[in-house]
Amino acid sequence: MPLFFIDYWYIVLVVPVLILSLIIQAVMKSTYRKYSAVRAHAGCTGAEMARRVLKENGIYEVNVVPIEGELSDHYDPRSRVIRLSRNVYDGNSVAALGVACHEAGHAVQHAQAYFPLTARNAIAPVVNFCSGISWFVLILGIFMQYEFMINLGILLFASAAVFQLITLPVEFNASRRAISALRKSGLLSEEELGGTKKVLTAAAMTYVAALATSIASLIRVILLTRNNRRE
Repeated sequence: MPLFFIDYWYIVLVVPVLILSLIIQAVMKSTYRKYSAVRAHAGCTGAEMARRVLKENGIYEVNVVPIEGELSDHYDPRSRVIRLSRNVYDGNSVAALGVACHEAGHAVQHAQAYFPLTARNAIAPVVNFCSGISWFVLILGIFMQYEFMINLGILLFASAAVFQLITLPVEFNASRRAISALRKSGLLSEEELGGTKKVLTAAAMTYVAALATSIASLIRVILLTRNNRRE
């Protein structure tokens, strides 16, 4: 491989997916902000709704706490805590209730040992390690012209795509649980539920975009190493 070259595969494969990802992120943020301005007629806050979902599923050891930042909401399976951004924790918008129930859905998944979540949590440390050393192994393998090391680097690089793939059912399932909980509660009208679905669908699409980016990057690496082997 020459010292200076134009990475056509990056331009052809990765750049379009990155642009699509940026568009999806923009749509997600726009949808979230739109429905953050739509108040739910029930008057229930995101924190109250999350606690309600937990209680209905017999989960009492998970705490719901506020956290700073926008769209910083998440469930921490290690400390068994649902952290909700202030707008969600104290808010009673259609978006806030949807996001809160989504994170509560992750806590329910954890309590019920939902397999995709269990698998994702198990491989997360391994994936972080593999992703951290993948480029080093690849470059060293190419420099040494060592086939085994090149293939190992590709496998390490592929771990990120596997992680993103396992993440999809986790996120879609949590969203389905959220919609089901909100419908069962009777706190939202069908119109309000429609807004919640749009928020959660837009958020889920960011994970689809992340998977597409990982796959495009993996294909690029495979093609680059294949071209290098021919030279």
